[in-house]
Parts: sequence; structure tokens; C-alpha cells
Amino acid sequence: MKYFLTLIFVVFTAVLYAQQVKFDDYFTNQTLRLDYIHAGNSDTAIVYFEQLKKEPFWGGSHVNLVDKFNYGEYKVLVYDVETNGLLYSRCYSTLFHEWQATPEADEINRSFYESVVVPFPKKEIKIVIQERDNRNTFLDIFEMEVSPYNMFIKRDLVYDFETYTLIDNGDPAKKVDIVFLAEGYTLTEVNKYKRDVQKYVNQLFKYEPFKSNKNKFNIHVIVSISEESGTDIPGDSIWKNTILSSNFYTFGTERYLTTQDFKTVRDVAALAPYDQIYILTNTDKYGGGGIYNFYNLCVSDHQAAPAVFVHEFGHGFGGLADEYWTSDVAVDDYYPTDIEPADPNITTMVDFNSKWADMVDANTPVPTPANQQYISTVGVFEGGGYVEKGVFRPQQNCIMRSLSYPFCKVCQRAIQQMIDFYSE
Repeated sequence: MKYFLTLIFVVFTAVLYAQQVKFDDYFTNQTLRLDYIHAGNSDTAIVYFEQLKKEPFWGGSHVNLVDKFNYGEYKVLVYDVETNGLLYSRCYSTLFHEWQATPEADEINRSFYESVVVPFPKKEIKIVIQERDNRNTFLDIFEMEVSPYNMFIKRDLVYDFETYTLIDNGDPAKKVDIVFLAEGYTLTEVNKYKRDVQKYVNQLFKYEPFKSNKNKFNIHVIVSISEESGTDIPGDSIWKNTILSSNFYTFGTERYLTTQDFKTVRDVAALAPYDQIYILTNTDKYGGGGIYNFYNLCVSDHQAAPAVFVHEFGHGFGGLADEYWTSDVAVDDYYPTDIEPADPNITTMVDFNSKWADMVDANTPVPTPANQQYISTVGVFEGGGYVEKGVFRPQQNCIMRSLSYPFCKVCQRAIQQMIDFYSE
């Protein structure tokens, strides 16, 4: 008990210290990027340091420096070496973590390229990466002290693509900054890419709460040119030479569109300030992908793509879980039913008070029957997180379950809180 109380005191002190941190005292308005290799299998994982880079823009808040949501499976923390005070933290998810839940991870070891970005420091810092264990506790898996004067911090910009701001609502430190990257667009398709970006930006702001908060967003566009048009479709033996090396059939799921070349993604995105990366892929095949505070991908020309675009941004920006269970997925037992998932829009009822219990009317039965009487009610409906039993969602219908619906009220609240966090 004494150790437990001491741990609480240390964590509370660190958070209190961070709340008093003034950005300009510790950071410049630039980015420090730490790249690493994440390797292992379903049971083990190791982080190997790769490189440090200084990038010219910082798109994040200067006020809300410490993550208050704790979504995702990983967390990066920045400490002042001199005082050991917490200066900054952000949570995120990765493709490697998803792969660990696939059958392949039981058979072989694999490695994935990853990186974290933090404000560039004015003095020596310690960067810590933590992973959430199977009991929802964050544990250290990597740490490294970094001096801003380290001569091995790379400072070169790899690319020099055309970059412009489509929506400019002001200081990136007070806005949500989305950067679009082109994937599978050739030099002759630049105008198509620009039209596609405009189309999907218009689509995003048709949905609440984005519609009511449009003035809190900046949209940056990077015209990253590919040698060939399209993307890899391994199931059809189609392979394309594209700038970001995206592909369908991720982990064997045809519609799952991702890229494992995260190094190039970061190198291209470095041309603009950003909080979120959105990769627009030039194809009419159905698919997409979104990983929390990692990246979002969507296709350009499928008829369902506008809704997929918004759905995936729900993952990447809002930390929202999938609420469906009827579609094939590559992962197994992704949400253990004996612990409460971190995602704000699903629950196992282990700690429902930490979710949307305050939004459920006292007269609404829990669990809530999925019938016409409760068609528009915030309740506790069984089915979500890829399983029919044991995981519950807030409303019968939501774009995180079916593309033909808006965000449910619980998802809207979660997104609104995230918008406020970045734009205060």
C-alpha cells in the first residue's frame, strides 16, 4: 500500500508540474522526431532506436501539453532531465500492435518502422515510450536522453513537393492541423488530386461535430508525386511504384489499406505543420484504414469512399473503435472482455462509469434492447469491437458501425473533446 500511494504521488506531481509548464520555456516551434524499429511477435516486442530528426514545423498545442485521454496502446512522454518533470505526452496506436493480434504473429517475428514526434527541446530531455499491458497499465519499453545540440540529429528535408494551405484559420498551435499526402498520383494527375482533396474536405465538414467547428481546423496539402498511378493490390498481383508504398490486403484483409513505409510518410509530412496525417490514395477500389495518432488512409474514387473517409478519421483523430462485428477482420480477440477498453465508444461494462454512463437516461434499460423503441437512444447495445457478445456500443447506429449514418452522440462528444484539446 505504501508503494501504491507513493506511485500515485509521483504521477500526480509529474502531471501537476506539466500543467505549469510554459511551452516557450522548454520548446521551440519545431519538431523533434524519433524513429525506431518495433519488432517481435504475439508475445514479445522490442524497440530499437533508428534516428533523430529536426523538422521545421510544430503543429501541436502550446497549452495542452499532456495527454488527458489515454486512448491507444502506446504513449510517448518527454521529461526535463534536470528536474525530471513531465513536459509533454501523447498517446497513439500502431500497425505493429494490430499485427500482434493476428495469427501470423503466433508463427513468425516481424519488424515495423515507427516514429514519434515531440516539440523540439531547448535543453536536454528524456524521451520515454510506454506500452499498455493486458491490465491497462502503461509500462516503459524505451527511454533515451536527447540533447538539442546532438550533432547527429538530422536536419535535412528529404522532399521538396508543392505544398499549400487549403483552409487557413490561423495559428497551428490553436487549431487542428490536417495534412493531406498524395499516394499513387502521377505528375499528370496533380489537378485530380487537388480536386479530390477538396471533395473530401467538403465531406468531412458535413458531419457533426466537424461542421460546427470548421473554424478550428487548418488543412494543408502536400502534392507528393508517384511514378505510377494507383496502389498495390497483392490479391490481384498488382504492384505499383508509388511514393508511400501503400497496399490493400493488409494482414490478409482485402479492404484494409495501409502502408508500412512510415519513414517516408513522416518525411513527406514534414513539409507542413500537422496534428493528423491523411493519405489520399488514387484508386477506385473499396478500402481504407485509420490508426489513432498514426495515420489515416482512404481511396479516392469508390462510391462509398466519402463515408469511409470520415469513418477512418474517427479512428485516427478521435480514437474511436469500430462498432461492427459482422465483417471479416484480421485480428483475434482484440478487446479482452475482462478489462475496460481505452476507446471512448465501446465498453465491456467492467468500468462503464468511465465511459458514457452519464449520457444514459435512468429509464433506459442496461443492456439496451436493439429495437425500434430505442432506435435513437443512448444506451448500452451489445455488439461491437469485432465481436457480437461481450462488447457494447452507445447507440444502435453510428458511422463507426455502418457508413450510412452520422456519428452517434457519444462519438460526437469524444470528437468535440479532442477538437477542444487541440484548439484551446
